[in-house]
Amino acid sequence: MKYILKLILMMILIISSAISYINPDAHAVEQDQWEKIKARGELRVGLSADYAPYEFEHNVNGKSEYAGIDIELAKKVAKDNHLKLKIVNMQFDSLLGAIKTGKIDLIISGMTPTPEREKEVDFSNPYMSVQQKMIVKKSDADQLKDLNDFANKKIGVQKQTQQEKLAQTEIDNADIQSLTRVPEVIMSLKSGKVKGMVIEGPVAEAYLKQNKDLTFAKNVKFNEGSKSTAIAAPKHSPELMNKLNATIKDVKDKNLIEDYKDSAAEAMKKDDGNFFTKYGNFFIKGIQNTILISIVGVLLGTVFGAVIALLKLSKIRVLRWLASAYIEFLRGTPLLVQVFLVYFGTTAVLGLNISALICGMIALVINCSAYIAEIIRAGINAVDKGQSEAARSLGLTYGQTMKSVILPQAIKNILPALGNEFVTVIKESSIVSVIGVSEIMFNAQVVQGASFDPFTPLIVAAILYFILTFTLSRIMYYFEGRMKVSD
Repeated sequence: MKYILKLILMMILIISSAISYINPDAHAVEQDQWEKIKARGELRVGLSADYAPYEFEHNVNGKSEYAGIDIELAKKVAKDNHLKLKIVNMQFDSLLGAIKTGKIDLIISGMTPTPEREKEVDFSNPYMSVQQKMIVKKSDADQLKDLNDFANKKIGVQKQTQQEKLAQTEIDNADIQSLTRVPEVIMSLKSGKVKGMVIEGPVAEAYLKQNKDLTFAKNVKFNEGSKSTAIAAPKHSPELMNKLNATIKDVKDKNLIEDYKDSAAEAMKKDDGNFFTKYGNFFIKGIQNTILISIVGVLLGTVFGAVIALLKLSKIRVLRWLASAYIEFLRGTPLLVQVFLVYFGTTAVLGLNISALICGMIALVINCSAYIAEIIRAGINAVDKGQSEAARSLGLTYGQTMKSVILPQAIKNILPALGNEFVTVIKESSIVSVIGVSEIMFNAQVVQGASFDPFTPLIVAAILYFILTFTLSRIMYYFEGRMKVSD
């Protein structure tokens, strides 16, 4: 036990020293974010593109483009400062983490300054003032007219938003249902899971135009219902904040917000194309990335998993302990947590700015390697010990025995389980959507926001996942049958 504790302490010291070496600025005085942006020549703006008319994606001549009030404002900030603009689309509740770890430079996503958020980021002057509204199903409109009617009812809100706080403080005994994205809350409302939804006025108007079965609750007025939206920037960046406020002043002086609203309204108009002609490209891109992520995850996971399996079978106790610790930790923690640790940790700890796609792949490889290590270990152990003993008696070394005798037989044992792991990875790859990787689930969410249809994109996504996993399962059954024939 003392030996293990010493080993753990030694590893902590080594890791701490490595981090200090790799990221020497970790404890240095923070640099104004503007200097970093200027040196890079690119402005990275984080947002959640499911929030029309603020930000959403739409199809223009078969190509996906961002549109909305916040998109136009981001373009103006970049133009005023002679910078290239890069939009980083991710879930709203991931934005603060992204800006604090340096993945993005600004948040322009209809965000309202609050005391809690101001502890984490600095806010510019407000660029819009909006009213919070309550929307309900038309069939419930006569029964749900004012705030008192919503007491003890289920109320839908987007998670970690001002609407969530408003519902908690101003509706008596409300059962708050907090979901990650606006389309998910809309779907809950339409299906009767919640009785009302607290939402910003402009966003509500956009959804009501496309969902005729919803309407405003007539007499609902919140005491703190008037809120301002502003740009969030990293702490201690006065020069950057001055430039943001200069752009916002120009926007207000020229009343450009109204122009931005008109532009967003034009982009939201439905054209004559059907669902698949308008949004088919989103799903095609999602399929491509899902297959790519899954293949990389399983192939590299198999390579690393084989190494970990051999370490766990080693006669050296330390190697066995390290391999066991690696496997138990990764199998004992959710993949979602691992994805966040890789995505935010590579920047916050290592100072590396790696794309969301690569981070998603790394997380899947690491996760797969732990499960595949156990599959390979079990496959090797399933080979009769007499095989190894016979090989060693013929003068083969341990490595030769493993390469020429044990592994060829073990492969037949582990192939079905590897196939199942591949199927599992295809489904689990949807988790990387939380960091903005455009696989099937992420693009289904994009289409939800662009089409104002919260249900159909999910059906399409489910069908696509089924086709991929079913096809792969049939292929694996075919190879299993061929191997049985060869036996």
